Amino acid sequence: MVLKKKSSFSYTKKKLINGDFELTVKIDKNQNASTELVEIETKDIYTLHLTDVEGSFVGDIRQAYYEVMEKIEAECCEPDVFKSEQTLNILEYIYKTYNIEPEYLWEKFPDNAIVRRKDNSKWFGLILTVKKDKLGFDSSEKVEIIDLRAAPEDVNMLLKTAGFYPAYHMNKKNWFTIILDESVDLKTIKELIDSSYKLAVK
Repeated sequence: MVLKKKSSFSYTKKKLINGDFELTVKIDKNQNASTELVEIETKDIYTLHLTDVEGSFVGDIRQAYYEVMEKIEAECCEPDVFKSEQTLNILEYIYKTYNIEPEYLWEKFPDNAIVRRKDNSKWFGLILTVKKDKLGFDSSEKVEIIDLRAAPEDVNMLLKTAGFYPAYHMNKKNWFTIILDESVDLKTIKELIDSSYKLAVK
């Protein structure tokens, strides 16, 4: 999992186990996480993974600890699905520009996501992991791709340009695909994302 906003994060919960413990969770900008569980009365640091003590009390502490961590993960993190640097840069651009995060809609396809406008819920992009043979290549290598909207005349023009392909899994008249392997530069993709976003109003 990675932070949604790709920034540092700090969280403190003081009322763990009837207020006897204080839990602090920190995640730095490099996605390194650290936790500190302190018994408030004694100021002792309680390290769960270093103790072999068992019993209901230790179990209660562990349960409370895991509940906090799961809540942080659900609210502040997103699945660490995509690996391509270009994909990650695109997701960061979409978040910073439109305050939109990817949505993972399909349980059977956890490495597929969509991005949609907030005002009308229309999709303006899909970021998917597919085998290259789905795009017409003689290869089963997995690649990350983005599908974007364009006017039909622009789709026809783009498909004559290296690095652009008929839309995967979308209407080929109004969508096109780019493999996110640096074959199309990031600046161009950002411009096409902006255009796709505007087209999603109709």
